[in-house]
Amino acid sequence: MSQLRYFDAAVRKPAPLPKAAIYTEFLRTGRINRHPPEWSAEKKRYLTHQEVAARTGRRLETAGTLTHERINGFHRSIRFPKLLFHRTLPESPHLGYCHVTAARTKFARFDDVRWSFYIANFFSDIGEDEHFFEKIKLGYSRMYFAVATQADPEDGRLTLDRSVHANGLLFRTRDPKEALKNVLLLGAREAELRAIVNSL
Repeated sequence: MSQLRYFDAAVRKPAPLPKAAIYTEFLRTGRINRHPPEWSAEKKRYLTHQEVAARTGRRLETAGTLTHERINGFHRSIRFPKLLFHRTLPESPHLGYCHVTAARTKFARFDDVRWSFYIANFFSDIGEDEHFFEKIKLGYSRMYFAVATQADPEDGRLTLDRSVHANGLLFRTRDPKEALKNVLLLGAREAELRAIVNSL
């Protein structure tokens, strides 16, 4: 079990009592209290990992919905299906990623590549099968990435196709504009449209 504990920082504070006049407080106690405590540790409400994961999921899906709208709003000939779902990391439920869309395209020397586009609220390296995310860096707010996928011949599940590009990773960036451009390039079929996207 994770050692992380989360508390609700947005707990409603009671309405402030009317302040006594400073001079009467000074006459009564002999000192002026300029910084009264507004929040006490006893009033902390700790959140369960399920509550944190639910909040993280809502934020990720909101970001995914907005990103999908921006992608589909670029040009009427580039449209992607909205395939939103999210996952949070089991030991750190404040960290997670959201699947935004998936499609097929011609990529580099590959004629038919199935790919998926994701947003994560952290930045990391893409690792091997057991640990997909490695060296998680929390100092960056988001990571946008697309990976090549393939259907598993045994059970039909989608898995990472590591034979495409750099270990299955088509692109990874912190910059939302660069991510938008890369996704649009993956979806643009005509050379003229690719030229327009490249000029952005």
